[in-house]
Amino acid sequence: MITKKVNSVHEAIEGIDSGMTIMFGGFGLCGIPENTIAALVNTSISDLTCISNNAGVGDFGLGLLLQKKQIKKMISSYVGENAEFERQMLSGELEVELTPQGTLAERCRAAQAGIPAFFTPAGYGTEVAEGKEAREFNGKMHIMEEAFKADFSIVKAWKGDEAGNLIFKGTARNFNACMAGAGKITIAEVEELVPVGTLDPNQIHIPGIMVQRIFQGEKFEKRIEQRTVRARN
Repeated sequence: MITKKVNSVHEAIEGIDSGMTIMFGGFGLCGIPENTIAALVNTSISDLTCISNNAGVGDFGLGLLLQKKQIKKMISSYVGENAEFERQMLSGELEVELTPQGTLAERCRAAQAGIPAFFTPAGYGTEVAEGKEAREFNGKMHIMEEAFKADFSIVKAWKGDEAGNLIFKGTARNFNACMAGAGKITIAEVEELVPVGTLDPNQIHIPGIMVQRIFQGEKFEKRIEQRTVRARN
């Protein structure tokens, strides 16, 4: 059995360089590859194009890369929780491509499946459609969206084995599942790494063929992005 295990996060990010396009799994602060992001923050890598549903918050997730000005362009769906992101976008320091959330997911999935492009009605007649081919299907206009082209895809899973098979837990499945295998190289950060044969094959969400490198993270924060509580009676 081929092993995809690497010994550290530093070994996992080898080959990532300035100017590359990288996918980051996660939704809000749920299921983000925080150990890998932290390792990238401690490098001199810059001018990254990042594909992610959102940009984290000021002091966590992709917000840390934004603080160090390591990101040149963000391709995202929702960016409303990061004040530094807003500041950089409004000042022109950061290039931003806002994409409907379903389109973002499908552009990842298309890349994962080897499909070069697809048509969707989302965004037709808006700024999203500018410069894109439009066609009518069944009496409704659609625009063509191309699959993402990423150098690396970095995902976070609950459990994984040394062959790269992954299991996600709850909401953390989100964009991680469609981004795995969507980049030229997929790095999987897992909370628990187990020997091959340990995982129930019926529970595996992503097969190891889609993963090139896997490692067990050392530290995970279970943050709540917006805590809502009920007042005591």
